[in-house]
Amino acid sequence: MTERAPLEARAPWIELRTTADDWRSASPQLLENMLGQLHLIRAFEEVVLELAGEGLVHGPAHSSIGQEGGAVGSIISLGTKDAINGSHRGHHQFLAKVINHVSAGKLDVNALVTPALQEVLQKTLAEILGLAQGYCSGRGGSMHLQYFEAGALGTNAIVGGGVPLAAGNAWAQRKALTDNITVSYFGDGAVNIGSVLETMNLAAAWKLPLAFFIENNLYAVSTHVSEVTAEPRLSGRALGFGIPSWKVDGMDPLAVHLAMKEAESHMRTGKGPVVIEADVYRYFHQNGPFPGSAFGYRTKEEEAQWRERDPLLRVANEMIALGLIDQAGVDSVREQALAANRLAATALLEANPDAPGKRRIKPELWPDASFVNVGVRGDTSELNGARTLEPLKDSGPKTNMKFVDAVAGVIDAAMESDNRVVVLGEDIHRLNGGTNGATKGLSKKYPDRVLGTPISENAFAGLGGGMALDGRFRPIVEFMYPDFMWVAADQVFNQIGKARHMFGGQNPVPLVLRTKVAIGSGYGSQHLMDPAGIFATSPGWRIVAASTPAEYIGLMNAALALQDPVLVLEHVDLYQDLGDVPENDFGYQIPFGKANIRREGKDATVLTYLSMVKHSLTAVEQTGLDAEVIDLRWLDRASIDWTTIETSIKKTNNVLIVEQGALGTSYGGWLADEIHRRYFDWLDQPVQRVSGGEASPSISKVLERAAYAGVEEIVAGIARVKAGFGGTR
Repeated sequence: MTERAPLEARAPWIELRTTADDWRSASPQLLENMLGQLHLIRAFEEVVLELAGEGLVHGPAHSSIGQEGGAVGSIISLGTKDAINGSHRGHHQFLAKVINHVSAGKLDVNALVTPALQEVLQKTLAEILGLAQGYCSGRGGSMHLQYFEAGALGTNAIVGGGVPLAAGNAWAQRKALTDNITVSYFGDGAVNIGSVLETMNLAAAWKLPLAFFIENNLYAVSTHVSEVTAEPRLSGRALGFGIPSWKVDGMDPLAVHLAMKEAESHMRTGKGPVVIEADVYRYFHQNGPFPGSAFGYRTKEEEAQWRERDPLLRVANEMIALGLIDQAGVDSVREQALAANRLAATALLEANPDAPGKRRIKPELWPDASFVNVGVRGDTSELNGARTLEPLKDSGPKTNMKFVDAVAGVIDAAMESDNRVVVLGEDIHRLNGGTNGATKGLSKKYPDRVLGTPISENAFAGLGGGMALDGRFRPIVEFMYPDFMWVAADQVFNQIGKARHMFGGQNPVPLVLRTKVAIGSGYGSQHLMDPAGIFATSPGWRIVAASTPAEYIGLMNAALALQDPVLVLEHVDLYQDLGDVPENDFGYQIPFGKANIRREGKDATVLTYLSMVKHSLTAVEQTGLDAEVIDLRWLDRASIDWTTIETSIKKTNNVLIVEQGALGTSYGGWLADEIHRRYFDWLDQPVQRVSGGEASPSISKVLERAAYAGVEEIVAGIARVKAGFGGTR
């Protein structure tokens, strides 16, 4: 007979409700703070919708009216050094955290708005309107609100996109030996997305002090939660990861507060993450001043039922019942909140002289158009004073070393000299240095800073991004193969690459992403790409690529010193190559933005990188062309050495760009375009290119070789250059 035994979840799942005793036991100051914050946020959102109705909000206005109870109840007990991030609907979360910060956790309902709080309202509104005085200098708008000083890490327009970043912040809090916590807010629509579920798993495995706060407002735009999941009690997601969870009425701010206090105790004592689901309701549509019923996906009766449970009314009525305030006092709070928010709007607006009876934003408050590209990357001033070296030209004592040992050696030296350096990725702590030995010996020396991750690139890439934004650590993230970046594309490109710029241009993002090009290794279409072209055309990233062990050391040190995200490219074809490196010296940097002329010549300029440097040198010798071979080393558009390139082109008047990977995502496409635009008058012929074909490399050895470029293809490319000379040389 088959035996069956029921299994129990490893973590508790609790629904929490308040009683009359809870309200009687609550601190009067706590309830006063709640009432004040709820009204300030509600009035703020009403003013935003009013301005949106006048056409003054450029872009979306995702109102949180109706959802204030979840944010206020969960944030009101947090300290400034506790952190939050949120979603596109995040005004209420941001304001609750910043109000807490500037008020030091104490509001007076008789004098609700201090000058500091008035400034918060005005700067937040200015940001939503896209104005220079906003917290992100107008770049973030409604969906990207950030104020680090208050512990507001930034709201996020990508559904679930901020959750991995929050995990990185929580990791930094724990590693720094604090009892601070991070709360990541997202809606019902995000609970089914990979980044959230991956991060739940990782946070649980690593016991991070992270609260996954689900604002379940029932609708992802117009789609009801029951249409997209068989378990609409969304806090149940936690059980699969062994995370304790609470389900609570988000229209009852005190219930949310009590659930959060229990969750805080769990997190602050090192027990790991929590999930809190607050049932809330947005009174309006996804965006704008109209209710959902106006679009036909819910009824007016449903909306009226939820409005009867309004969190502002709940707190006010409970306080009145307890004798802590009367209706006149509640009305006064409402009037003060509305007046303050209208004053904030008045400071930013004026009568529109071209449209009598209408308002416009004061013209002088817009950002200057010249600010548009400022802060895409940093200014590299952090490299000032660095010890630089050109190791291939240095005459000092040398040691012969394999390329892969140089990778492990320079990371080891960096970790030894700087305890902020953290390495994370799949299997890097096993197999004596990962799948290629590039992290050999590191896990034994630095067991708490070499983090073997789950197979979840979206989560651990974002976690690295969160570490970098926190500022206390300098992560080196490894993708085992570059193709895996597509799994983590949101974190790599939408989050890490854009973070500095979209939050105003001031936030450093010191992250290194290592990956190896494995063309020729037989791993097929989904492992063998060269990602340089993708990263070169994506904002925010710097790219370095070394062709020798000694240059790798210097480029990695420069990458670690930069305050920008840097892609460090490696190639399996180079790992076993031997090269001379400075003896007992892993501390120098390659000069920023400097290419290396590996062979001087006068007939053509060959621009290349990684393993194609040695193949280009071989091809040039075979053909007898007097070509100048330049190892670019720095590949991104902000770091590339245009001075060296220009000098060479003006000498040779012919260019051949050489790369190994597929044509479609090639690096040479943008580079050729830029060279044509810059140096058209100096070119005797169009820029010639050598690359792989359109197809990704296949498993078949024959088809793989046919798909990528090698010495033979470079020789053919040189022949095309010679054919374009148009005469004798």
